Amino acid sequence: MKRIQFSATYPERLVHPLHQQIIGGTSITRAELLMWSPTRDATTLFWCDGGREAAETIIANIDSLLACNFVEDTHGTGTYAFLQQDEYEFSRALLDTIAGSRVIFLPPVAFLDTGEVRFEAVGEPTALSTFHDELSELANLSIERVHEFERKGSPSRLTDRQESALETAAAVGYYEVPREGTVADVAAVLDCSKSTAGELVRKAEATVIRDYLETRCRTSTT
Repeated sequence: MKRIQFSATYPERLVHPLHQQIIGGTSITRAELLMWSPTRDATTLFWCDGGREAAETIIANIDSLLACNFVEDTHGTGTYAFLQQDEYEFSRALLDTIAGSRVIFLPPVAFLDTGEVRFEAVGEPTALSTFHDELSELANLSIERVHEFERKGSPSRLTDRQESALETAAAVGYYEVPREGTVADVAAVLDCSKSTAGELVRKAEATVIRDYLETRCRTSTT
């Protein structure tokens, strides 16, 4: 099986209301759909790269919202939002394409202020190809990365950019206690957007932690 990272830009009529708020210009530059329920009540967990007030502002404009709860993350880099809606508010054409696909979607789904939606899908090559062709009819779709799917997760070795992001984060004091540097500082050094820097740091951190846990598990069983 293959694991593919896609980047999609949808026409305005298909853009989710939350994403419309981000694109329209707020202090939020990135929101991630971390978890979602397979039920009709549309219970979801989002993360936004901004404070609670900014997160509340963009989420308040979701018409289908029934209840919500906000929790600032422990690193001070964003806010978690638990949402319950009476529908997902994605377009019917998009939902039908997803429902009819023979692939699995992996979290997170990232909504960027550039208008892009980034996500990963896993499946057999023929199913992924069919999904690509069908989604391309609705969005400007590109493939960012392709690799073999592994049960333990994505390949563990850091990419050059992820390694640079970690080194830069350490250099600017991002990991000091109390913290002295920010994701914006990392972005400035790497000459990239804040959302890109945040994504690089988070993926690098996830890789390092995953490697550590796997190594510890192997050690404890030998």
